This record gives sequence, C-alpha cells and structure tokens, in this order.
Amino acid sequence: MKGNEFGEIFRIMTFGESHGKAMGVVIDGCPAGLSISREEIQAELDRRKPGQSAITTQRQESDRVEILSGIFENTTLGTPIALLIPNKDQQSKDYSHIKDAFRPSHADFTYQEKYGLRDYRGGGRASARETVGRVAAGVLAKKLLMQAMPIQLNAYVSSVSNVKLSKPYQSLDFSKIDSNIVRCPDLETAEQMIAIIEEARDNGDSLGGTITCVVQGCTVGLGSPVFDKLEAQLAKAMLSIPAVKGFEIGSGFGGTQMKGSEHNDVFEKGVDGIRTKTNFSGGVQGGISNGMDIYFRVAFKPTATIMQKQDSVNAKGESISLEAKGRHDPCVLPRAVPIVEAMTALVLADLYLQNKLSKI
Repeated sequence: MKGNEFGEIFRIMTFGESHGKAMGVVIDGCPAGLSISREEIQAELDRRKPGQSAITTQRQESDRVEILSGIFENTTLGTPIALLIPNKDQQSKDYSHIKDAFRPSHADFTYQEKYGLRDYRGGGRASARETVGRVAAGVLAKKLLMQAMPIQLNAYVSSVSNVKLSKPYQSLDFSKIDSNIVRCPDLETAEQMIAIIEEARDNGDSLGGTITCVVQGCTVGLGSPVFDKLEAQLAKAMLSIPAVKGFEIGSGFGGTQMKGSEHNDVFEKGVDGIRTKTNFSGGVQGGISNGMDIYFRVAFKPTATIMQKQDSVNAKGESISLEAKGRHDPCVLPRAVPIVEAMTALVLADLYLQNKLSKI
C-alpha cells in the first residue's frame, strides 16, 4: 500500500499525526548536488504554519524544520533526505469530547471503520497538519526545477465564497501574493475576502473557495500518454490535499460552453519556437506539456470544524450534539497556497526526472 507515498523517481513519504511528537517527510530520489539550506525550507513552512494571522487557526507552532539526513554543507547527497518538524503546541484536551463521536464531514467515521481505531486528537493522520511535510519536500522540488528550466510557479487565492477575483492571471502582479493575509494578489479583492472570512469566523462558521496555480517557463514534454497524463498527475496531487473537492485545468468546465472552432489552440511560429495563439488547453496537450503556461484551479470546501452546535452520532449509533473546541481555520485557503505550490512542484520534478528516460 502506497497511501502515504507520492512520486515515482522523486518520491516522498510523510509521517506523523497532528498531536503526536512530530511531523515529517522522507524524500528519496532527489539528485545529488542540489544546493539547499534549512532557511529556504523554513521560509516556505512559515507561509503554511498556523497562527500567522487573525484569519487562521491560533495554534502556535513555529514549525522549525530539522534536517536529519541527506543534506551536507547545504548540498543534497543523493541519499534519502529526512526532515522533521516537531509539534509544540498540541492541546489534546480540546478533543477528549469527540473520542467516541463522529464529527460531520470529518474522517472520524471512515478511519474508525477502516482501521478499527483512530487517533482522535486533532484529526490524527487525517489532519491538514500532515501537509507540513509536503511543503518541506516541495522546496527541494522547486529548487530542482529552477535549476533545470526557467520556471516560475505561483499559486494564489482566486475566490472565497462568492467573492471572486475576476482579473485574468496575465494581468496580476504575483509579487503581491504575500502582501496580504489572504494571499490574493489583487488588494481590493483581498480586502473583501478578508472581511467575509472575519464575518464567518465571528459567527462560528467557515468558508471555502478556490486557489489558482500558474506555471510559466515549463519545458515541453513533461507527462506521459494515457494513464500518466500531466493533468491527471496534477489532479491526483491536488485532490490529495485535505478539503479539496474539485480540479479544473485550462478552460475547465467553462470550455464545455464553447465550440471546437472557438476552443482549438492554433499553432504558430514564435520567436522562441512553436507555440499556440490561445491556451485553452492550459499548457497540456495529449497529456504532455506543450511549453505554454500551465494554469489550473483547485476547489476547497468550507472547513469542516465550525464553532456551532451540530447533530451527529457516536460509535454506538446514538444521536448526540457536538460543539467544537480548540483552534481552527475559518478558511483554509490562505495557508493552502504553499501546499498547492508544493504539490505542483513535486509532480513536475518527478515528471522531469522521468522524462530523462523517454528517449536516447
């Protein structure tokens, strides 16, 4: 079973539970000679960590990464890389009341049925805290890609509930993504998003939305025909992120309302080689990158834990009333931006290494 592993050549395995001693990741298949520092990894973890603003969970975790193996003098050795992120601010008592209860839209029931037991503290292995290892591994994947090609990879919050960023990504200044706590590069839209998140938080409720990811400068040829298409790999990666319920690439569902004569991406000779006049394909044709921008959207449901009373059942099947305790995100989107970027980098890095075997 590979439920805790991801990738074929550039492979990762994450470990740890939300309220255990630590979270972590083991990375195998990363080539030797890649320059990487602990500070670079820490910078991305700081973008994901809890307690970073008033609209995220107030759990205080420094998420200080420890490099256990595979990196010497800021350079990868080609051996397995182990990264450890200790848990420091667990408050497990906040979860004692749900020891035998099944919270609505959580993994409590399914984990109990599958394994016969579960770590109910903070969701255990099903907690989004698991993604801290993915983000750490994603830093190495990004460095590998940047060394191999002139790639730029940016994700940002493009909608929260009914507040949507209507501007096309080509008109956005990606340097402004981290200029506000919601990580939307359009400041006017960001203010509206923050306002409705604060309102939901004050009402003990939660909100969902979308994250858009744009990859520019990706080389032609990543991805394989049929089952390992680039968009299929991206979809699997995104749908593995907690709270993700949808994925669309290029024109996505909107393309269903167009005619073929409108949707076809016509080829032309550009100054830097063959390209397409339009890019409804989202940078992927036949499951293989075509050198155009890869862009896609990821849909996140509202956070399952809300600070309101809800009806449910316990392990005996008895009706109960639940009220959440603890510290939770009223909207996961701001902290999910680096997770989307990390999973994208992991997919592309793995496919880049696979591509080395595609021809002599």
